[in-house]
Amino acid sequence: MKTAFIFHIASETDLQTAKNDGVYRHQSQELEGFIHCCLEHQVAGVLERYFETTEGFVKLKIDTNLLDPDLIMENTVGGEELFPHVYGDINMDAVVDVLPLP
Repeated sequence: MKTAFIFHIASETDLQTAKNDGVYRHQSQELEGFIHCCLEHQVAGVLERYFETTEGFVKLKIDTNLLDPDLIMENTVGGEELFPHVYGDINMDAVVDVLPLP
């Protein structure tokens, strides 16, 4: 199987909780039913649209071959560009790197 990566912008606080729990959870799961992720070429646009600052945030690099929950490529806001959405807690062994943000 070809290795594919998706990315999620996480607060350092949420990341620390995930390290302790063994799974990453996000409030969007309760609000929307999934965790928002993006492809590498989409990261800059996500940061520009949704984050006023990157201070206190990191980029999780997730190996989709190691991911336990369902991953669906979709656009839930009516556009044409598809984004990866994770339907469940992200198992931390699928997080292969934690990268700083600019």
